[in-house]
Amino acid sequence: MTEDATPRDAPVETEGAHAESHRSAPVNAPAGEPPASAGERDNEGRGSSQEGDADDVVAPTKPAYRPSYVFLIVVAAITLAADLGTKWWAKDRLEPQALTDLTAARPLSFRKIEVIKDHLNMIFAKNHGGAWGILGDESEAIRRPFFLVVSLAAIVFIVSLYRKLHPSQIALRWGLPLVLGGALGNLVDRIRYGYVIDFIQVRLTSTFVWPTFNVADIAIVVGVGLMAIDMFSPHRPELKASGAKASAG
Repeated sequence: MTEDATPRDAPVETEGAHAESHRSAPVNAPAGEPPASAGERDNEGRGSSQEGDADDVVAPTKPAYRPSYVFLIVVAAITLAADLGTKWWAKDRLEPQALTDLTAARPLSFRKIEVIKDHLNMIFAKNHGGAWGILGDESEAIRRPFFLVVSLAAIVFIVSLYRKLHPSQIALRWGLPLVLGGALGNLVDRIRYGYVIDFIQVRLTSTFVWPTFNVADIAIVVGVGLMAIDMFSPHRPELKASGAKASAG
């Protein structure tokens, strides 16, 4: 064997500090891309460290919005008080009174307050039916339980719908307690008298008179109108976002 022959046993590089440092050296990333940090998962799905996973933690979401039941109770209570107060006034001042006479029976004395001549009057009327006198000719055994059940169902529906309010639904937020207060006002009349007291009479023309109504009816009409405004109003961005989150969940 000559001197310039290649040695039979080439030196083998052992695992040591030099090899360890070589493995831990950063890998150059392609041009235009940031270097991969230690522990990051590469394109082939190789390992990841806890430090890398910590960046994926989702921040806690805000608590769900809950509408104020105090607002619902206050607005409904004010509406109910206004309705019952005006009905008490109408019954006391406008209800027909029998005129007694020692010699003969005399007809009832009807009372009427003319607010706007030929257009707006205050009179006393008993509505045994619903809106526009619906079921007014039915027997008390059918009519009274029917309207009690309908009124209670409407109250339950209003409260359940109020629980789902979104902060941007301002019209619905006012409409629901107005309808609730009006429904409670007419329900109290049906329980107490078996009929609803109406006292506002509007004459639109010389031949057409609008059915007599009360404050509860006004509150219900205004409330339903506000509910309709909310229903047909354009969808707001926050409503879209909440709907997207709900569908994703």
